[in-house]
Amino acid sequence: MSHSVHRRTLLTGTAALTAASLSGVAAAQGAKTKIVFWHAMSGPLGDEIGNICKAFNAAQAEYEVEPIFKGTYPETLTAAIAAWRAGQAPHLVQMFEVGTGSMLAAGPAVKQVWQLAQETGIKLDPEAYIGGVRGYYSLSDGRMASMPFNSSTAIMWYNKDAFEKAGLDPNKAPTTWTEVIAACRALKAKSSTPIPMTTSWPTWVHIEEYGAMHDLPVATKGNGFDGLDTELKINTPPFVKHLNRLLEMSKEGLFKYGGRDAAAGPLFVSGEAAIIFDSSAARAAIKRDGKFNAGAALLPTDPDVNPNPINSVIGGASLWTMTTPKRTAAEYKGVATFLKFIGQPEQDAHWHQVSGYVPVTFGGWELSKKQGFYDRNPGTDIPIVQLSRGKLTANSKGFRLGRMIELRNIIQEEMEKALQGQQGAQAALDNAVARGNKVLREFEKSAKG
Repeated sequence: MSHSVHRRTLLTGTAALTAASLSGVAAAQGAKTKIVFWHAMSGPLGDEIGNICKAFNAAQAEYEVEPIFKGTYPETLTAAIAAWRAGQAPHLVQMFEVGTGSMLAAGPAVKQVWQLAQETGIKLDPEAYIGGVRGYYSLSDGRMASMPFNSSTAIMWYNKDAFEKAGLDPNKAPTTWTEVIAACRALKAKSSTPIPMTTSWPTWVHIEEYGAMHDLPVATKGNGFDGLDTELKINTPPFVKHLNRLLEMSKEGLFKYGGRDAAAGPLFVSGEAAIIFDSSAARAAIKRDGKFNAGAALLPTDPDVNPNPINSVIGGASLWTMTTPKRTAAEYKGVATFLKFIGQPEQDAHWHQVSGYVPVTFGGWELSKKQGFYDRNPGTDIPIVQLSRGKLTANSKGFRLGRMIELRNIIQEEMEKALQGQQGAQAALDNAVARGNKVLREFEKSAKG
């Protein structure tokens, strides 16, 4: 099911939202201007968002940010749509990265970061943000649309104990796909684990990340940054070769498909699989539940496709400023002041260290280094190194594709058919492109409607 947003959806929906769910702006003379912040973080992460807001509220006397948990990302998205239609949108909403293209098509519902900075006079500098993070939430000319907040990237996790049992160096992870295959053969030969390799997030890792790092277009028009009339390009030789490699590894017993999205995660944490490609944010679960020594490493690359791999792309979410007919200049200034606050090195470093997400600013990264965080926690800098590698290109900024959840599911369906022996790699990606382009044309039509 697609949870994408477009202008027509925002303008014509029927769900209503009561004003009681928003606290509103304090009307009393001299009272603090209230900023309502809807987020999708539960448990300890939700508590930490509360702490950030408390710190901001204590740091100045003009504004008070009120964080409100609204459920999962899709639930938060649905609530934000309903609120905007009712003229009662929150000031800020946390939105997952795959909703970025749809939010940009939402027109008057949002005020982009560059507009907010321009109108309030508060500097929100894009250059302060790590390239692989900034690019995803920016327009093609570099202006930021939303504020990066919780970001992760896909990396390689491996079982050091299993590597040692297979006669592999536990402190030297494979760096290329050729080395990965060799490592998997050694793991299988020694029966170090039942499964040599698996993967979470098949399309994120093996299409989106693979394309970005090797500077390959996943879609035309700069992966959708330069126009809604974008078309998928994932049936080109490098992608076909990579999918075919996974198919061959599956036949050889080196790779086990563990399902869509994050379904394969438990295969690694339980010790069944020796290698997994998963989010860097999986660190907490691996550290908490894994009964082995785990290593973190960069995603493997294909030197014959690109000998100088560049940055990977992010997962996670950003913060969008929303509009209402009666929103005041003071309220927008409060939003900008809060966004500037959370982008300070001290705040970014703290959020990174307590949450497991990467720092989104260079300042947060440098401060974490100075504080010795990476010395105390080896491997936690791997995702940052990978996100900041090389020079950002049109192919590594991220993706501006509408209905991206639907696109991912289409690609996964075709990959699954190939893994089941129903079709080859070329046919799978040809079918994914044909089906995906139909979805993109529907999105283009609705967004322009």
